Amino acid sequence: EVHLVESGGGLVRPGGSLRLSCVASGFTFDDYAIGWFREAPGKEREGVSCIRSSDGTIWYADSVNGRFTISSDNAKNTVHLQMNNLKPEDTAVYYCAKLHNEGWAPLDWGQGTLVTVSS
Repeated sequence: EVHLVESGGGLVRPGGSLRLSCVASGFTFDDYAIGWFREAPGKEREGVSCIRSSDGTIWYADSVNGRFTISSDNAKNTVHLQMNNLKPEDTAVYYCAKLHNEGWAPLDWGQGTLVTVSS
């Protein structure tokens, strides 16, 4: 059974940083890409960043490019999302997803972790 467990969310002031982690189990980690998505109140879920560990391909949404960094620790089946210079508009529930390695369609989701950016 696939499990994706996110952690690291919380309350942070604008300009602050948080590091999210996604621990995966129940599948061969190297055979899939992993992505971070977010869903703000009243908005649709959107992609934030994805990583394909098999070849190191990385994608960022324009809204976070230059502020967020995704990384993969294949030995621990874990993907991190380092979020710097956070803005109030980054407030959302952040979800980790297992993605098809080609095309990056979401296949499984974690339960989400809440990030609140507020002064």
